Amino acid sequence: MKNIISHLKNNNILLLLLWHIYMFYRGKLDLKIKSDKTAIEKLYFNYSGKYLNLETPITFSEKIQWLKLNYHNPQLEIFADKFFVRNFLINKGYSEILSNVIGYYTTIDDIKIEDLPNRFVMKASHGSGWNLIVKDKEIINWNIWLLIFKYWLKDNIFWQGREWCYKNMPQGIICEEYMEDDKGELNDYKFFCFNGMVKFVQANKGRGTNIHAQNFYDLNWKLLPFGKDLTPLPDVIIDKPYCLKEMIDISRDLSHKLPFVRVDLYEVKKKIIFGEMTFYPKSGLPDFIPNEYDEILGRMLELP
Repeated sequence: MKNIISHLKNNNILLLLLWHIYMFYRGKLDLKIKSDKTAIEKLYFNYSGKYLNLETPITFSEKIQWLKLNYHNPQLEIFADKFFVRNFLINKGYSEILSNVIGYYTTIDDIKIEDLPNRFVMKASHGSGWNLIVKDKEIINWNIWLLIFKYWLKDNIFWQGREWCYKNMPQGIICEEYMEDDKGELNDYKFFCFNGMVKFVQANKGRGTNIHAQNFYDLNWKLLPFGKDLTPLPDVIIDKPYCLKEMIDISRDLSHKLPFVRVDLYEVKKKIIFGEMTFYPKSGLPDFIPNEYDEILGRMLELP
């Protein structure tokens, strides 16, 4: 799903608008005719060609599907909301790792492009993969993008993968300060946490370019022999973040008492910036390379 959106965004925004319109109306229909369990089982089978084991889940992907249906901790709704999680982080003493927010919008009429800086980032606070990185606002087709934003604010991503934390989440759009490091890049680091224990890190380099690399590392920054969604590129060096130890400590703290969460952080000029907390990566679909790591990681996830 994210790959489709990314391709459309980079190649044809009119098709991207039509995609959002189609998904909006398809979602309203799907919610009426399919139970959550049926929808999840169908999604899993269509992606993997395998029947989903919910009675005795073994693999990481099976357990994530189980959590969608059975683990409904109200805190997840706050943690997964890209705007309201900020209050939680402030109360935890992490205000210094928050990005600078330019605006938060619940209607299209609130968005005044002329008042925004030339570079910024728009993202749906209640969605996944719904974002627009603006490096020069003068070259953006705002007539089309404002229509896309309209559907962001109407849609509920819950129906796509029945990811419970999004079910009752308020729709909103955040405008954030544009960020990049001294090389003009923005590398992100995703910490996979199981019951408050950080097990490994997914590092991304060159996202949104033709040389996107994604590798997994242990906590000593040793390359691990698996990938997720993308084949690992051992010849591509992704530098260990300067603030790795502090990032691990933050991820451990934020994941306390949660069976699983992925804590996403950035490092910009040796400063940590919070990204998001993700509870169902890739909607929990089995995309490990090689696939035996789906079961290996499943052993790390203890269901409540």
